[in-house]
This record gives sequence, C-alpha cells and structure tokens, in this order.
Amino acid sequence: MAIQWFPGHMTSARKKAAETMAKTDVVIEVVDARLPEASTNPMIAELREFRQRPCLKILNKADLADPVATQAWLDWYKQQPGISAVALSCKSTSDVARIPKLCLQLAPHRGSPLKPLRMMIMGIPNVGKSTLINALMKRRIAAVGDEPAITKQQQRLELNDRMILVDTPGMMWPRIQYANDGLLLAASHAIGRNAMIDEEVATFLAAILLEQYPDLLIKRYKCTIANLDGHSLLEAIAQQRGYRIRGGQFDLEKAAHTLLQDYRDGALGRISLETPRARQQMLSAHLPSVVAPVEPPLPLDLS
Repeated sequence: MAIQWFPGHMTSARKKAAETMAKTDVVIEVVDARLPEASTNPMIAELREFRQRPCLKILNKADLADPVATQAWLDWYKQQPGISAVALSCKSTSDVARIPKLCLQLAPHRGSPLKPLRMMIMGIPNVGKSTLINALMKRRIAAVGDEPAITKQQQRLELNDRMILVDTPGMMWPRIQYANDGLLLAASHAIGRNAMIDEEVATFLAAILLEQYPDLLIKRYKCTIANLDGHSLLEAIAQQRGYRIRGGQFDLEKAAHTLLQDYRDGALGRISLETPRARQQMLSAHLPSVVAPVEPPLPLDLS
C-alpha cells in the first residue's frame, strides 16, 4: 500500500512559507523523535537551504522514543551542515525553555529590540508544533488535537521584545517517495485517516515491533509471540482482548486500532522505528526516482 496525503490547503501553505522564509533568521523544524528522517519534510529543507537559513531540529516526543536510537540521531545531525538538533518533549516546560537560547546561538547577530530574532516553526502535521507554540508563549495560542492538520494558517507572535515566532501549518509534501515512509508516518498519526487503512498500517508496525521490541509486546499483551508475523500478532491481540465480530471471527480492525493507539500513546514503552544506519540502508536500496515497495523492517543497529 502506497500512502499519499496532500490536502489542498498545503499548497498555499507552502507558498506562504516561502515568502516568510525570506524574513526569517532561524527555522525551528519539529520532527517525531521516533522517526526523525521519515518525519522530515524535504520541502522545508529546500526552502531554508535556498535562503541559507540555519535550522534547529527538535526531536519531539523524545520521552516516547528509544533513548539509544535518539542519541544516535543527535550524533548524526551534528555532522549535517546548517543543522543543530535537540531531543525533548514539547510538553515539558523546562525542555521548551531551552529553545530560545539555542536559536540565539544559531543567529547571534539578532536578538535585540532593534533586530529581534525571527523564528519560524515548521514541520509535518501532528508532530507537536502547536504544543510547542503554547509552551513557548505560556498560554493557549494554537489549537491542539489528536488529528493531523488542525492549523491551517500562519500566526505571527511576539515572544518578547527581542524574539518573534511564526507558527506555520503542518505541511506534507506532494509525493511520499518511499512506501516505508508513508507507513511509518501513518503509524505515527501524521497522515489523515482517509488516506490509510488501519489494519494494513498496524500489520506493518507489528512486523517492526516483533523484530525490534518483542519483550514490550509480551509485557503489554501477555501473549506468546514465537513464530508470529504482523498479521498473526493482530490475531493474538484480538484473542487476548476478546475482540470478536459476529460469527466468532477475530475483530482485526479493533486489534489494529489498539496496537496503533498503544504505540502512539507510548503504552508499549519507548520505541524508535528508524535509526541513522537503518535509514541509510533503506535509501541505498532504492533509486531516488522510484517509489519503494514495502520491505520487511530493517534491523535497528544501534551500534
């Protein structure tokens, strides 16, 4: 299943973002710490690189991610030109309080009443941009919800007399190049429900979890996982939870929803779905111009 999702308002959002980028000093890009590169919008990189703007990459939801994988990503981003990275939770006041200082380090020539630091917050839907805005402003400014693409328009906000924030709508890109990325994004709830089938996405996620985090599955669902694949894990969850439909068959749709929600909420434990090494292996296995078929999950090499 190749997942594509690009709501109409995102075309105008991209155009407006390009205009605002010309008057921006630092781009704050929020990504999901559990899949930092799969949740990175290539259009954002194109826009900021064209204007030569530095980027503070925020690996949000770090409290839900595997800390070993997160550290591997931070080490990897240190080697990328024009990028500084930090892992945190936008729900943590102390974490968010670090962000303005980190941005000032990227644009030390700004940050005075005469030349305020202009920061532009960007990212794909449902990675926590609105939560970040509200935490920075210390009041509810942006709408927060469980569905992606709630924010539809830019907002210009004065953090103080030396700093200005611009909140932008969550933006996807017109064509997700790699099928695995689409499935990772769908599993992490960055894709609208009308563009995905829960059972197929959950089967993909289940295969990764069986390979990388079997102990977490055993602890959560109290089931034997030996010799299971993604589909049969959903059956095991349905059996353990008593999910049945008329006729006594397993309710795989409900089991799929349970697995997806448990992952998204962190009820399974701290999980990462990609590492720098696994990402590079995936990219090297596919030609850039070809939409990749769904591959079995790559091992998470955290060395």
